[in-house]
Amino acid sequence: MVTLTSAENALKTLYLGVVADQLNTAVNPLLAKFSQTTSDVWGKEIRKLAPFGINGGIGAGTEDGELPKASQNNYAQFVLTLKNLYGTIEISDKAIRASQNNSGAFVNLLNAEMEGLIKASKFNFGRMLFGDGSGTLCTVVSQSGNEITVDNVKNVIEGMVVDILDDSNKEKLIEAHRIVSVDRKGKKIVLSGSVSSVASAGDIVTVQSSYDKELTGLGAIFGDSEYLYGLKRADNKWLTPYKATSADITDVVIQTAIDNLEEVSGSMADFIVCSSGVKRAYQNYLITNRTNIDIMNLQGGYKAISYNGIPLVSDRFAPEGTMYILNTSDFHLHQLCDWRWLEGDDGRVIKQVAGKPVYTATLVKYADLICDRPIGQAMISGITEA
Repeated sequence: MVTLTSAENALKTLYLGVVADQLNTAVNPLLAKFSQTTSDVWGKEIRKLAPFGINGGIGAGTEDGELPKASQNNYAQFVLTLKNLYGTIEISDKAIRASQNNSGAFVNLLNAEMEGLIKASKFNFGRMLFGDGSGTLCTVVSQSGNEITVDNVKNVIEGMVVDILDDSNKEKLIEAHRIVSVDRKGKKIVLSGSVSSVASAGDIVTVQSSYDKELTGLGAIFGDSEYLYGLKRADNKWLTPYKATSADITDVVIQTAIDNLEEVSGSMADFIVCSSGVKRAYQNYLITNRTNIDIMNLQGGYKAISYNGIPLVSDRFAPEGTMYILNTSDFHLHQLCDWRWLEGDDGRVIKQVAGKPVYTATLVKYADLICDRPIGQAMISGITEA
């Protein structure tokens, strides 16, 4: 007979490893390239010494002259607060009781919940990799009741629970409303329930209670914020990556960025990621100028176009008109631990929601992403998509 105890055992022993593997390797090919580590985690923070420049103890001299003076490596300390990543499943007491004497029905119920959790986690985790940590999904253009016109619908999907924050003071105008439909052509979202407040143009849409709490993704590295990893960019020029603009995406444009990385920082690019429209534009260029397009097979079953042996892939969350050229060995996802079920003092992972006939279980991971060498990364923007 199915009981809460047997369900707990299933979540801990059967599902956790599968879910963790899916979220670590199958979110997208970019995340699969980043190493994950528990090093440099101190309490609730990541504190990492990042070397920059070169050792200064080198020089030439005379046969009997003084040797070069020792000059140690240059180091700067990166500081980030671990982000709290959660995923919750919910099962009603009625559903559990209805399947008590049918283990197959309960397994199907649990499988459906876990598949939904994995799908939602993949969507949000993949989205965060390209964000700046603020959690901004899009910005408001106009509002008519429950219908919100936004500037971009790339980061939203039906079922998401979102807040809308005032752009000036970041106070919540609309809180915890579910997206019931998305008009992708018209760039509109429809929210559930009664929406009493009115958002203005420029106000921001975020996942519920997630503003300024998400992973420090590529948007932060290539953004224009004054600080990165606790250091002031103006005082640390090596925190500024290579950025260029080009309407056309060609081999020369890509190679120029790669050459700059090698010449300025000694960085060897090993991964290229862009939006689907940019990938199509590059394919059009290849078709026009070459006789064939080389395809690579990547770990995890992904396929990519090959640029001189470097995989080039598209990602649904990459900004429009943008291509990133990265050295993925410089990226590390620092974590307190891998994905775990949130347990109470009694060791239980399935808990009843107070005052409701439903049970929940929450998956958690405390982590954030750091690029050791921002100057060793490149971005090309303004590309005309196909």
